[in-house]
Amino acid sequence: MEIIIVDTEAQASHLGAKIVAQQLMKKPDSVLGLATGSTPLALYNQLIGLYTQKQIDFSRTTSFNLDEYVGLAPSHPSSYNSYMWKNFFNHINIRPHRIHLPDGLAPDIAEHCRQYEGAIKAAGGIDLQVLGIGADGHIGFNEPTSSLASRTRIKTLTLQTRHDNAPNFDLNEQVPHHVITMGVGTILESRICLMLAFGTSKAQAIRDMVEGPISSSVPASALQMHPHTIVIVDETAASALSRRDYYRWVYDNKPKWQQYE
Repeated sequence: MEIIIVDTEAQASHLGAKIVAQQLMKKPDSVLGLATGSTPLALYNQLIGLYTQKQIDFSRTTSFNLDEYVGLAPSHPSSYNSYMWKNFFNHINIRPHRIHLPDGLAPDIAEHCRQYEGAIKAAGGIDLQVLGIGADGHIGFNEPTSSLASRTRIKTLTLQTRHDNAPNFDLNEQVPHHVITMGVGTILESRICLMLAFGTSKAQAIRDMVEGPISSSVPASALQMHPHTIVIVDETAASALSRRDYYRWVYDNKPKWQQYE
């Protein structure tokens, strides 16, 4: 697990976009795993800028999203389908038939989840998975005590996660209780995992993920077993790390061929 500490969220998003861009330049038909929420917004804006400047091309890219609310139509303004089209897909040249998002209205959710797993495998697996982290250490919607070998499935959200996501819904609407999410095991099969985290609210989760024991109580801690995970955090998100000076030293002294700049 590589820990990169930068000063600001903007710097983290800029570096994250460079890493995604390098992946696309190396392999134009890359399969990207995509996250939602506030964390990756600036990353997507950076990628849109690189596309507009004709530095990267998404025409051969395939995407799979991490999760979706059960019971929300794709057109619902709070669905992750709507989020992705509004904040990313409408601004790049990715082919619609290469976009995969869980269907929150699937009549048979268990079968839909099996088909989603099958589609990932048929695409050759995910080359680079973009991730955020919840304040309780969840990734995707794999809440604490999720199996570290879990696959795409339905999950029940905790009260904390529903509270955290409430600002994305109208005041008169309830956050759905259930979601479809890639499993921890699904995420771990990605060739590269790229996590971004910002702010003091994520500091404890980052510490537990990086320096704590591997535990289903902190699903993100399973990334310690992943062969190529890059974690980019701002100073505040890194504030609880006991070895942050070492992480800075390692990054500053990387061999030139390993650098992202």
